[in-house]
Amino acid sequence: MKKKLILLVFFTFTTLIKAQNTKGINGDTNWLNMWTNFNPKTTNYNEASIILNGVISADMTLKKENVYILVGTVYVASNATLTIQAGTLIRCDTGTLTTLVITKGAKIIAEGTETDPIIFTSNKNSGDRNPGDWGGIIVLGDAPINKSGGVGTLDFDLDPQKAMYGGDNKDSDSGILKYVRIEFSGKKTSANRPINGLSLAGVGSKTKLEYIQVTSSDEDSFQFYGGYVNANNLVSMRSADDDFDFTQGVQCNLSNSIAIRSPFLSDSYGSRCFEMETVDTRKGEVLDSKKEMTRVNATNITMMHTEDIGSETEGLKHEAILIRENTFLTLTNSVISGFSHLIIFSDTVTISNEYLEKIILKDLLINDTKIIGTTQNTATNSFISNWYQGKQFGIEFIKLKNDELFASSSMKKKPDFRVKSQNFNN
Repeated sequence: MKKKLILLVFFTFTTLIKAQNTKGINGDTNWLNMWTNFNPKTTNYNEASIILNGVISADMTLKKENVYILVGTVYVASNATLTIQAGTLIRCDTGTLTTLVITKGAKIIAEGTETDPIIFTSNKNSGDRNPGDWGGIIVLGDAPINKSGGVGTLDFDLDPQKAMYGGDNKDSDSGILKYVRIEFSGKKTSANRPINGLSLAGVGSKTKLEYIQVTSSDEDSFQFYGGYVNANNLVSMRSADDDFDFTQGVQCNLSNSIAIRSPFLSDSYGSRCFEMETVDTRKGEVLDSKKEMTRVNATNITMMHTEDIGSETEGLKHEAILIRENTFLTLTNSVISGFSHLIIFSDTVTISNEYLEKIILKDLLINDTKIIGTTQNTATNSFISNWYQGKQFGIEFIKLKNDELFASSSMKKKPDFRVKSQNFNN
């Protein structure tokens, strides 16, 4: 009996240690295997037969046996709940600025399953779909943001009365998005501003966000405008802009998620896996010292390019992370593969010991990426690099091809982006 107890304790201990030390996305099985789609452009989808438009003012359920077409801006009004059954397909009209808006006080319950995901995709035929075919999904909550007055309005050609977000409820619950795919979003508004795949504005901590894939967005895949957000198992694939954009004082815990970039996709400002800011100083916004600054705690993240980059495309590689002033980042147990640098700091950031203590990088595996950090003031680059060389950070540099690093990196099949080995020194 004593021997069995010792073996059980040893097994439990080693299992915990293994889980704690795993870098990048992880799991006992490949959780990307069944519900994702890495080639949606050529997927054959059933034709839509039921139109959804206007305002949903009472509780509504979308059923799996139907195929829906979303037309124009569709609002779920305050106090109404939109429930979407697992396996439901929603085609999105490409002739209008089609967007689904969950207004402040409303809920969406879109809970698919691993074998029956919920799909939002372009209404174009197989082979004709492109980034920017339709708008995207917007969820507005009443959790805190750092906008002046504590309330904001998203500028996406929305009805101003239905576009407000922000409040005092950190635990706000806007519903569930689980096992959901969002494909070919990012259509431009009348002001030529593309909409994100999934915009989360003032969303609170009780909102459930997991197993969501945004593919081929012509803007950010996921953007967080303030709020208190917990999210895991998110997938961003071939975003034209940032994969994850954090702003307006969001307090975000993000885990077991992946950003898969193409080196040939970027906007004019440069596109990254993470872009972090507290206020948009480029628009003249001023930080209110009484309000929250953007804080992101990210663990078991994989940031990678879709292919190994040859010398002919060297100049197309950007940094994995852009950090602007007054933001905090903790990034642990993560993999960064195939970028020019891990981080670029905005030229408004003053690099110092005190500042770098707020940017915690620990237990990272950095593959085929030159150095850790850079700024426009190149005199500080060696200071940044030396700072993170300490053994306490546990940062490991390697140089491998994608198919050597990951279990399976082929996009033609279901890829498996778990790291093959967790020990590259042996």
